[in-house]
Amino acid sequence: MVKLNRPHIGIFGRMNVGKSSLINALTGQNTAVVADVAGTTTDPVKKNMEILGIGPVTLIDTAGIDDASVLGAQRVAKTQEILEQVNLAILVFSESLGLYEQQWAALLRQKNIPYFWVHNKADLFPPVSSKIDGVEVLEFSNKCKDSADLIEAIIRHMPSNAYAQDDIFGGFITQGDEVVFVMPIDASAPEGRLILPQVQSLRGLLDNHAVGICLQPQQLEGWLKKHTPKLVVTDSQAFAYVSSVVPPTVALTSFSILFSRLKGDFDLFLAGTEKIDTLQEGDRVLVLESCTHSVNVCDDIGHVKLPQLLQKKTGKKLYFDFITNLDPLPADLSAYKLALQCGGCMVTRQQILSRLRRLTAARVPVSNYGLAIAWCTGIFGRVTEMFRL
Repeated sequence: MVKLNRPHIGIFGRMNVGKSSLINALTGQNTAVVADVAGTTTDPVKKNMEILGIGPVTLIDTAGIDDASVLGAQRVAKTQEILEQVNLAILVFSESLGLYEQQWAALLRQKNIPYFWVHNKADLFPPVSSKIDGVEVLEFSNKCKDSADLIEAIIRHMPSNAYAQDDIFGGFITQGDEVVFVMPIDASAPEGRLILPQVQSLRGLLDNHAVGICLQPQQLEGWLKKHTPKLVVTDSQAFAYVSSVVPPTVALTSFSILFSRLKGDFDLFLAGTEKIDTLQEGDRVLVLESCTHSVNVCDDIGHVKLPQLLQKKTGKKLYFDFITNLDPLPADLSAYKLALQCGGCMVTRQQILSRLRRLTAARVPVSNYGLAIAWCTGIFGRVTEMFRL
């Protein structure tokens, strides 16, 4: 099955405990700048690598959690934001364990993020206890070129659901089934390539040894006169037309809905979608776009089409705020009556769920792009049926 998640590993600790050197030891490269100057790392630095047994991972080097410089508060705030992205944390200390480390360990436990300790510069300081508060402590020296023990610790502590292989189709598709992908090539389509949800769905289809047929909307009706596929998966923006030509005996869904199951909380999205009909005049809606594509096109789904659909469906004047990439959510979420999350093909499930936890705590209903479009076009029940059986 296709692997959609790239686990993120955050490296945290005080200034000059050797976090950047640890990254370099893991990657075997001079990925991060290393110096004896406090505060060398000012912003999070990401590096991808492959770990046998897990697969591709992203390492994140962070600023010192004790940075008291003029910009220190901002740097620490950026480091705290990284907690919303990581599947595993490594807490690094050198000479001694102090209040800062204890506070961050408590924060990790509060957020249910697994972690382990690294007692760095072990060549300079005597060893410490093998466990702190029941959590493993690994003795390590950056002068040692062998990072095998460190990698083994990562494998031990990394939750398996962070890298488990996923079936995009949830067991609905089996060997030999025919699946049609409806992929409009319009102004919002990238030049010379397919968008990531389409690519990853195609890979999932091949992993299931099924047969894939890729069409543009105008080709679909003619093809269906001669064939009866098991499933039609369409770009959500083409729902209105595609649903009108696909027979009711053929299952229908969208790429965004497939990803809402993989990357989010599907039941939460289903319940949140139904709240669209409760929106009132002047309500605010938060739109969460988890990538950085250009929105300067007239038919952009998140910034143009969805707002238009929601206002047409509700008959209300609504106001929309937009969050892109992994930018933090607004500090005060109480103003929002609904949030809309994209499919999340560019981010991990952990990153989406971190957002959802905050929204749920603030009692903000959350829907997904594809589910919201389906609700507004009157086919919500049909395109979610295959996942409700």
